[in-house]
Amino acid sequence: MSIKRCCVAVAISCGLWMVPARGVLAQQAAAQKNAPRTIQLDVEVTASKNGPVGGLNEKDFTVLDNKSPRPIASFTPVEGKHAPVEVVIVIDSVNTPYTYLGYQRDQIVKYLRSNGGALPYPTTFAVLTDTSFQLFQGASTNGNAVATELEHTDIGLREINRSQGFWGAADRLTLSLNALRSLTVAEERQPGRKLVLWVSPGWPLLSGPEVELDGNEADEVYHNAIAFSRELRKADITLYSVNSWGATESLGREFYYQSFLNGLKGPGDAEWGNLSLQVLATQSGGLVLSSSDVVSMMKQCVADADQYYRIVLDAPADEKPNTYHQIQVKVAQGGLVARTRTGYYAQP
Repeated sequence: MSIKRCCVAVAISCGLWMVPARGVLAQQAAAQKNAPRTIQLDVEVTASKNGPVGGLNEKDFTVLDNKSPRPIASFTPVEGKHAPVEVVIVIDSVNTPYTYLGYQRDQIVKYLRSNGGALPYPTTFAVLTDTSFQLFQGASTNGNAVATELEHTDIGLREINRSQGFWGAADRLTLSLNALRSLTVAEERQPGRKLVLWVSPGWPLLSGPEVELDGNEADEVYHNAIAFSRELRKADITLYSVNSWGATESLGREFYYQSFLNGLKGPGDAEWGNLSLQVLATQSGGLVLSSSDVVSMMKQCVADADQYYRIVLDAPADEKPNTYHQIQVKVAQGGLVARTRTGYYAQP
């Protein structure tokens, strides 16, 4: 099947959308939309670097909600080839230096054409520029057709760059968040799990000892963090940060995002870094990768769909809205590591 030449194009302004809060597989996804207190987890289990581990049972898993065991409402081992899965590759020309865009596109094309162009899952791509976010429709397992479509897509040069200081960085962050919001809206209408590979060195963190948020800004960050957590989960999106800038990225900047991984207890804890690509990716259960070998990173991300476990919890009501609950999944068998969404915000 070839990719259809059409796209969802969204013009992007420099005002951050205040995202409104919203009070076996396809059946579970439909049930999830009708049951706000149901928390669905797609759990990856790995042993060192040997890829996904299959063959586990419900009794092998323990789910901790705020460090207390939570009963598992339903459990489904999933093989991606038997499940609805879609891969979306985001080409980020807003945050990627223009000198790397050509290399980035070549690497993505190389991935699409690998294995004779036979992709493991239907795949499409999206392009983020200074003026628009385009999501191309018609995901296909024909990697050659997707690659040809990408090669004929004009990405263009960005006008907002790193040399424009804080306000240029603020504009880039706004464009990035609006694009992610557009993507979650579009993908929520589609069935199944989505793996979103955002190929980018990341979005501006806009956080540090010299950056202080006023009350309105802190409230904005807090409510957007809650909304993105909810919307990524409702759209069944696992987000991945794929840094194609590789070893030239400074280590200090590359790992600074780890300071913002904890869920927010209130606006007083909020910083712009809580809305960074790497933070949202980690919280969604995805990976944060950095290497010049984009092809290998993309294959590592997509392999998450080969074998995973869908666990559904009945989330408790809380005394007050937007109470953060940390989620941990432990596997009884030694040497295995589970990765999934790191938490959710409970409602009364």
